[in-house]
Amino acid sequence: MMQSARLAASIAAVVAGSAFATSAAADDINVYSARHYDSDDRLYEAFTDETGIDVNVLEGGSDQLIERIQREGVASPADVMITVDAGRLWRAEDEGIFQSVESDKLNERVPDSMRHPDGLWFGFSQRARAIFYNREEVDPGEINRYEDLADDRFEGDICIRSSNNIYNQSLLASMIAEHGEDDAEQWAQGIVDNMARDPEGGDTDQLLGVASGECNLAVANHYYYVRLLKSDDDADREAARKVGIIFPNQDDRGTHVNVGGAGVVENAPNRDNAVRFLEFLASDTAQHIFASGNNEFPVVDGIHKDPVLESWGNFKKDDVNVSVLGENNPEAVRIFDRVGWR
Repeated sequence: MMQSARLAASIAAVVAGSAFATSAAADDINVYSARHYDSDDRLYEAFTDETGIDVNVLEGGSDQLIERIQREGVASPADVMITVDAGRLWRAEDEGIFQSVESDKLNERVPDSMRHPDGLWFGFSQRARAIFYNREEVDPGEINRYEDLADDRFEGDICIRSSNNIYNQSLLASMIAEHGEDDAEQWAQGIVDNMARDPEGGDTDQLLGVASGECNLAVANHYYYVRLLKSDDDADREAARKVGIIFPNQDDRGTHVNVGGAGVVENAPNRDNAVRFLEFLASDTAQHIFASGNNEFPVVDGIHKDPVLESWGNFKKDDVNVSVLGENNPEAVRIFDRVGWR
């Protein structure tokens, strides 16, 4: 039976910790997860059905979980840590949370660009950070690249999240990888100059800003758009119909994609089960759940995607190794500070 402790604050995590640690049996697996999607429960249930191994889940913020594992030290019950975005995976890696894993199954199933070169973590779902536009105000043929967004012809047109957002940090990290620090800083300055408003809200708020006419362009992860398209709320669906999606840089490096990923914790008490769990996450069964549960793109080719994603067809993805996005994260944050991206 899956035991799940959904924790929203670090103090709650501390209180719940002892019960979680003592409830785990030797043939279980203990997963610390920073993903907060109900559909992930299907992953754990499917793993148990296939292997007979029970999954104990502790949820919290990525930084909370890193701090907790460090505090628990060699006595930590954590076998696997799951989080989203290469920037957060890099933070965990940099803090010594993960151990290297060598698995023929993982190396065969997970593309090189979606896993750490030393096997410290593996990406299991992809999210494209796309450009969105107001269908009535913008000719999508005018925008082919992320770089175009910094052009002064789009002054006052852009809605985008705060620089504190890890998704934007990784996007800028990809610009550093492609163009170097100086050109990436010029691009970031151009985005600041073209903002329609000070950064506020999440990705959904940027899309709604485009739909309402507050701005004509936005940058957001693709699945937020799909959620609006499939919402039970008529207003959400109507807003989504006013917005179009662009997968940029199709004539050069491809669209920036990031990952939801996981690694085996350094002192995992159930290491064999942990490796087996990671291998399961790369299976057809798990990849389909990732694709259908949160409208993410699977990392394994040939998996049936959500119908909306299928309707978009194939697009070229940037194949830079996502570990580079984490390595470039500190410089991306410094650039944001220098250009005044709040």
